[in-house]
Amino acid sequence: MEKNEREDDRTALIFLGTGCSAAVPHFRCLLQPSDPPCHVCSQSLTLLPHLNPNYRCNTSLLIDYCCGEEDGRHYYMIIDVGKSFREQVLRWFTFYKIPRIDSIILTHEHADAIHGLDDIRSLQPRGSAIDTNPLPVFLSQFTMESISTRFPYLVEKKVKEVRRRVSQLDWRIIEENCDKPFTASGLSFTALPVMHGEDYVALGFLFGNKSKVAYISDVSRIPPSTEYAISKAGAGQLDLLILDTNVPSMVMRGRQPTHLCLPETLEIIKRLCPKRALLTGMTHYFDHHEYNEILAEWSLREGIQVQLAHDGLRLPINL
Repeated sequence: MEKNEREDDRTALIFLGTGCSAAVPHFRCLLQPSDPPCHVCSQSLTLLPHLNPNYRCNTSLLIDYCCGEEDGRHYYMIIDVGKSFREQVLRWFTFYKIPRIDSIILTHEHADAIHGLDDIRSLQPRGSAIDTNPLPVFLSQFTMESISTRFPYLVEKKVKEVRRRVSQLDWRIIEENCDKPFTASGLSFTALPVMHGEDYVALGFLFGNKSKVAYISDVSRIPPSTEYAISKAGAGQLDLLILDTNVPSMVMRGRQPTHLCLPETLEIIKRLCPKRALLTGMTHYFDHHEYNEILAEWSLREGIQVQLAHDGLRLPINL
């Protein structure tokens, strides 16, 4: 993989992870292989991960935001820090020379979105300065309550407790409302409530002024109000839609009632008609090259460019 040095100073989106909660390869495919073996998972043993688009960590997006041409300062925002976060830092932060994180945005409170919060401490400086500059974390009230129960040491500050080195985080509650934007590290975001199963609300996010981007990583159904907010009639045509697709077919949809399958994803893309779409959240049922050939044919037929994203994909964009 080569980097274009002239693009290093531009705003870009970096896909730190494009896989499902279990990630790819799947443990069972390696430890209890089928006959014939799973092609996607077995391939992971023969190719280095950075050369293998079928190697997928938990879904996560890094926004490398260059907010002004005058000072050229970059801000680094990450959407979700899941179980794969440490691996993503070692692989992609080092490759793209990402020096820090300036803010975190969470879609929901499942393990594949929050279980990397403990590792944030390794990115923070030691010493007294950390107490006065905790890292902002933007999240819903429901996610905050879940984290408070599961990881109280990241939330509660006990005066008499023996001092431990833990992630220093500044929790900022955002509303699950398409009409209530918030600002993280100089960039405006709008929360997009979506259903992640029929009784569970997760968040996607709309961001960008010069280019409009919608990121929806964990979804089984998009409510009408949210769909309107990212439609041509609402926010205007999206420049980029990043959307969940967990399994390839409707038949397999029953195995994953909390995520979209490929036909459902493509129907949503046809309704919203973005200029471009990239898919994320894939299981081991997707072979990257095979399905991108299928999607290339669909794109030509429908007039909307759609492809599977892959871990490590860096996309320069003007936000």
